Amino acid sequence: MENSEGAVRQGDNVSNSPPYQGDGPQDSEIISRVLGGDANAFETLVNRYSRLVFGIVGKHIPRDRVDEVAQDAFVEGFRSLSSFSQTSPFGHWMAKIAVRCCYDFWRKHHRKKEVLVSDLSQGAQDWMDNLMAVQSNETFKREAAAAEAVEVLDHALGRLSAEDRMVVTLVHLEGLLVKEAAVLLGWSLTTVKVRAHRSRKKLRRIILELQDGASETEEVMYEKAQ
Repeated sequence: MENSEGAVRQGDNVSNSPPYQGDGPQDSEIISRVLGGDANAFETLVNRYSRLVFGIVGKHIPRDRVDEVAQDAFVEGFRSLSSFSQTSPFGHWMAKIAVRCCYDFWRKHHRKKEVLVSDLSQGAQDWMDNLMAVQSNETFKREAAAAEAVEVLDHALGRLSAEDRMVVTLVHLEGLLVKEAAVLLGWSLTTVKVRAHRSRKKLRRIILELQDGASETEEVMYEKAQ
């Protein structure tokens, strides 16, 4: 399976993926064939929804592990196909599986590590100063789209638990509604609301620690220069 169709357009709402309306058999027909013993028919669904799944996984997982996690999502989809109620579009169901596979990835690989300011570029350190003054959620998301943000956020997100990382990414960085994130994660609205609030505060605190570390580094360098 190639990743050439793996990107989802910015702003695509994966939690409301519409039913398939293209050429060929409908999803329900293919699912019936797979459940009836034609395992090879599932490849049609893989090709049909690879762009959606790779797009979701690509937003949450390191680039060199995207193929692996996306494949895991489709394997889980195949294994769980008998539990698909068909009351919602298949793409919506696969989106939930993809998000949860991302969550499982970070739960397995999370290691709370020290964030070193010396690893950040000067541009990233300057960006942190601007972010600390941000108040509104819209401005927060806009700042998070800056080039320097990628470097800082990679460091900061690495300090969050798998749960906090997923919810802050879905709600605060991707801009999903709380109810949409709740559906994708399989959590209650209250859980997502609480975690979204707490995780954003944690992320800000981590960035503040980076900022403080940068200030201390500058002071040491200044003293040595005297």
